[in-house]
Amino acid sequence: MKLKTKNLLTLNELDKKEIEEILNNAIKLKKDLKAGIYKPLLKNKTLAMIFQKSSTRTRVSFETGMYQLGGHALHLSFEELQLARGETIEDTAKTLSRYVNIIMARVYSHDEVEILAKSAAVPVINGLSDSFHPCQILADLMTIKEKKKKLTGLKLAWIGDGNNVCNSMIYGCVKTGIDISIATPKGYEPDRNVVKESKKVGEIQLSNDPALAVTDADVVVTDTFVSIHHQATNRTKDFLPKFQVNSSLMKKAKPDAIFLHCLPAKRGQEVTNSVIDGSQSAVWDEAENRLHAQKSLMISLLRV
Repeated sequence: MKLKTKNLLTLNELDKKEIEEILNNAIKLKKDLKAGIYKPLLKNKTLAMIFQKSSTRTRVSFETGMYQLGGHALHLSFEELQLARGETIEDTAKTLSRYVNIIMARVYSHDEVEILAKSAAVPVINGLSDSFHPCQILADLMTIKEKKKKLTGLKLAWIGDGNNVCNSMIYGCVKTGIDISIATPKGYEPDRNVVKESKKVGEIQLSNDPALAVTDADVVVTDTFVSIHHQATNRTKDFLPKFQVNSSLMKKAKPDAIFLHCLPAKRGQEVTNSVIDGSQSAVWDEAENRLHAQKSLMISLLRV
């Protein structure tokens, strides 16, 4: 499949058909792996992975995915690159483009990944920025499709912080026909421009009431209240106890609703053990699906 975009920075670059094809291929890649079928579709391809932020799932899933597809991945911490000594992002992008076939960057400022993408001659994937996390949402949509056998017509409830993951989730939902209901404390709403743009495409409900958002939901999603770039702040007082996903709140969703969390989770804060370890939790499938969704994405971006 040939995508219209060269890069994936927000998820808004993809249309419904492109998302569906990426997800369908990801599900097939997952089944092939379980059956012991390996296809070296990215043989002799190299992925450069730039990390400003620490990572478990992003690093391991991209590195393992590239290996499974017959390619090679390079882990490049910010401190190891000349960026730490003042080289510009533009010069780094141009240099890496002469060595590798694709770049993934996990950064603080979204502006930096945008500059990287504009300057690179090869595809750039946003592995997380302070504004968006598109790869996580591809894995989430894949998990929902596996569990619910469809996307269009479902209701997804987002509870907590209207953060980078939430911004990309909005794009993912409206593009695939999922109604999204978001409940945040006042002052923690998702990006206004993302909401305004997405309301032209799909159904979005904003409130400060978790019970309202979760009522009759097919999927309940939350994330940590304190992200990497919020470590020095005391945000939890604005969220607890009202915005914690616990068994009582989950009971307001549909009986067969699933629970998602991009991880890492702060147990006892945004979610209780009874939920994340409960029968409705799909977080481990969700984490695994980062591997397969990203493999499918890289195949599509490299047009192989």
